Amino acid sequence: MEAWFSEQIDQTFTTFGTSHTWMLFIYLVVSVVILLMHQTLRNSTVLHNLVRFSLLFLLISSEISYQTWTIMHGLWMEGSHLPLHLCGIASLLGVVALLTYHPKLIKITFFIGILPAAIALVTPDIPHGYEHFRFWKFFVHHMAISWTSLFLIVSTKVTIRGKDLVETFFYLIIYSVFIFIFNTFFQTNYLYLNGPPIAGTPLDWMGEGIMYYISLVLTAFFVFFLMYFLYKLIKKTR
Repeated sequence: MEAWFSEQIDQTFTTFGTSHTWMLFIYLVVSVVILLMHQTLRNSTVLHNLVRFSLLFLLISSEISYQTWTIMHGLWMEGSHLPLHLCGIASLLGVVALLTYHPKLIKITFFIGILPAAIALVTPDIPHGYEHFRFWKFFVHHMAISWTSLFLIVSTKVTIRGKDLVETFFYLIIYSVFIFIFNTFFQTNYLYLNGPPIAGTPLDWMGEGIMYYISLVLTAFFVFFLMYFLYKLIKKTR
């Protein structure tokens, strides 16, 4: 048990290894179940609240346990452990959205919560294998972020329109400007505005210099447009 929560890396993570593949399989199965059960989730108060509070528990416990773990091992730094990355913001907004059901928050979490978390699950930036707390925290947290975004949109009467895409994209640009200033002041790399992470991710293909920023903006807009298209497809299917 001590090794489970230790700082030491006894078992390294293997991309698309057995444990990684199982996590992706679980993520896909639950996502499909949420989509297929959208009507039941709307009509059954008991089931709806069961899923709602389960997701709340996963989001909150994941963040608190991770922050506690980094502090206990003396690893916490403002440069890498604040929830300022896109998935971190999606997690915090997801908690508030689950508590309040505010339509605007539900729309924002839909655009920033599903695909970014899914991409993180496919290209994890973690050193530990499945026999460590960090492995489970990472996958459970990112799956919960994505499931929360999906659950909120299919189990409520919130409708997403084209203007919501543009508005959320505008919010993201404003947030990025603030994070750019924060990164410059504290020498951090939140939102990976100063370059891609060490682990191989699609950000490695974005180029360098000004092209990196242009690629980030265009990619973000493409992701938002893709999410809007998927929403229309889901809505039509329902």
